Amino acid sequence: MHDFNTVLPRPGRHGGGASAFTDAARMSHRAAHVARMRAAMVRNVPGALTPAEREDLLLMREEEKIARDVYVRLNERWGLRPFANISGSEQAHMDMMLALLEHFGLPDPVKNLGAGEFHAPALRQLHDEFLEKGLRSREDAVQVGLLIEELDIADLQKAKSRVEKPEIRAVYEELERGSRNHMRAFYRWKQHLGIGYQAAHLPQAELERIALSEHESCA
Repeated sequence: MHDFNTVLPRPGRHGGGASAFTDAARMSHRAAHVARMRAAMVRNVPGALTPAEREDLLLMREEEKIARDVYVRLNERWGLRPFANISGSEQAHMDMMLALLEHFGLPDPVKNLGAGEFHAPALRQLHDEFLEKGLRSREDAVQVGLLIEELDIADLQKAKSRVEKPEIRAVYEELERGSRNHMRAFYRWKQHLGIGYQAAHLPQAELERIALSEHESCA
């Protein structure tokens, strides 16, 4: 999906009528894309999960929630367009992960949990660390965005290496495409603000290769 979140907004510019239209179109497209992913998923008979597959499914559902919750708060604080756009994309990623959990009959670890609440204490701590840093300044917020997307990509790559089910792999690949697009958006803001960023979860060369490559179609 072309969700426009790799386009660098003009600093200080906030949404008007045209922005509202594209937001609505973006939401509709995401919902349709999630529905297509769910329909493709259920064409597979759910087999027994390996322990690693089960653990990764539960982790990725919560990890996508970290991204969504942090970006919502940082958008409220700084009003940078990528946080608004990408938080919606993270909700779509959460929806895809929930569809997988339902497909395999797994409980939802974030059911009935509010913003900033998590089943796993380690993930709650990670969320709080990201948010604390991101609320310090616009520059810190952009660096947090890069860090979250870098972590997502690294964890998705690890999860894909352990997966045996095609429907799980398809969702992970979709989420990874989305995270690459998000990384591109935050990297453009990094360049715009003239700040540095040192990779923490991927090789620096891989991060820069992704960040400077072309936008991909995804949710």
